[in-house]
Amino acid sequence: MPVQSRPVVLITGSSRGIGAETARIVSRELGARTVINYRDKAKRAENVVAEIAAAGGEAVAVRADVTDAASVTAMVEQIKATWGRLDVLVLNASGGMERGADAGYALRLNRDAQVDLVRAALPLMPSGSRVVFVTSHQAHFHGRQPGIEAYEAVAASKRAGEDALRAMIPELTALGIDLIVVSGDMIAGTITVTLLDRAHPGVVAARRDQAGEIPTLEEFATQVAAAVRADHATGHTVYVGGADYLVAR
Repeated sequence: MPVQSRPVVLITGSSRGIGAETARIVSRELGARTVINYRDKAKRAENVVAEIAAAGGEAVAVRADVTDAASVTAMVEQIKATWGRLDVLVLNASGGMERGADAGYALRLNRDAQVDLVRAALPLMPSGSRVVFVTSHQAHFHGRQPGIEAYEAVAASKRAGEDALRAMIPELTALGIDLIVVSGDMIAGTITVTLLDRAHPGVVAARRDQAGEIPTLEEFATQVAAAVRADHATGHTVYVGGADYLVAR
């Protein structure tokens, strides 16, 4: 179901990395009114807003910890007050490898917070809207393909998040809302890949040797942005890089 022109798009975790680049692309190519969500990095978020505005786009930075219900409610209320609706929700924020994170944090963020945010946003999402869930091949293929020990908790929790969102498809379909999943191989230049390489030095080089090449941040963000409007059936998964993951092992 095509998203309307000049959509209102909320991208979680978009003060840097994939989220920020996706915001730039949807603003430039779709004329999106974009919500730059961040948790701590206010200056980075405002810089993304300034870049979009300088290019003639429209964006606003909104602070919200997606694991905090009150914070999410306030963000949704701000979107309602600013634009009155939400056409696309890009679930980009994730984590679990942060130093000092407790044992349950990955699941709270990567599963519970994703579902809770969708439910909070539904009253603003008209028929024809779309939810885009951003994940990794390590998570999407969790339990079916070999994994990396340092990423295990994140992979399992993001797979649980994807499963929980897919379980919502009948409810979303009844409201005229699609769910699209975008799954990527290791993405060069992202914080997660940097942390993985610190935990297991050489893991990125080994993946490059195995796969031939890994997608760049810009290449992956381009596919996330394309999923905002692409003519996919609900539940479709877009795969970016890592063709070997598609072969059973």
